Amino acid sequence: MEPLVATQLELLNSAENCWQPSDYLPESTGENWLEQVCKLRDQAKAIPDELLVVLVGDMVTEEALPTYQSLLNGFEGVSDRSGSDASAWARWTRGWTAEENRHGDLLNRYLYLSGRVDLRAVEVTIQNLIIKGFDPGTANNPYRGFVYTSFQERATKVSHQNVSKLARAAGDETLQVICNTIASDEARHERAYTKFMGYLFEQDPAGAVLAFRDVLQNQIVMPAQNMGGTGEPDLFERFSAVAQRLGVYTAEHYAQIVTHLVDRWRVESLAGLSGEAAAAQEYVCTLGPRYRRLAERASRRATPAPPQAFSWIFDRAA
Repeated sequence: MEPLVATQLELLNSAENCWQPSDYLPESTGENWLEQVCKLRDQAKAIPDELLVVLVGDMVTEEALPTYQSLLNGFEGVSDRSGSDASAWARWTRGWTAEENRHGDLLNRYLYLSGRVDLRAVEVTIQNLIIKGFDPGTANNPYRGFVYTSFQERATKVSHQNVSKLARAAGDETLQVICNTIASDEARHERAYTKFMGYLFEQDPAGAVLAFRDVLQNQIVMPAQNMGGTGEPDLFERFSAVAQRLGVYTAEHYAQIVTHLVDRWRVESLAGLSGEAAAAQEYVCTLGPRYRRLAERASRRATPAPPQAFSWIFDRAA
């Protein structure tokens, strides 16, 4: 796959041509820095606590980048063994990591300047998440790994896009632009990972569809699921409930992404499969619609959960 990966390196921008977090925040050396900060804080005052919780959760997820780079380097045949290998895989992993690194930096600085969150509580959450890591169930299998990364890049894109829409509705133009910018990065990265997996479907359809099934059977493990620490063991579940309530990332989105990937990789059209692979094909092709029906049914029956206190927002309820 090295030649294919080399062609996808063009989806990564050089450091000189990339946007940087400082491009979207008050200029610290400018004479009107304080005025710019005041404007940012005035806009941020309109952000509801619920949206702040989702924004913090998204930022925490982005900040656990060391775990994600370790995951990529653990895939068989993909690793950057020296830390500076010249292979296309190694250059992709480092370039992807470098671009993703800006996301957490930008959101972190915005939240710091906004004055709306207890940043120390947020930092404790980030440290807990990196310490605990997470197991997405891919082991060192690149087939499963690229199913997972394809799904997650699209999921983070959806989440950031929806936060951007809510920020716009609240009148925070700065946050709107920030989240849209990050979502655009996620869309570029999604294109590469789905291309990698698409190639595997072309070369080894049976192995690819079995990997797709294996990842979906256990459901997609969210990368921030271990964010909770002492005293807040259910932090991820509470954050997810708020994201669901606001429509930022929901069970319906999960179903849509599954269906999108089935269509993107033309799983329904795979020919010549037999036995376990054929059964896996049928399973993954019916899973998206089934999840959608379950999500709709659950939505009709759901009783709104009472607001919960979050240390991120000084123990206010959201």
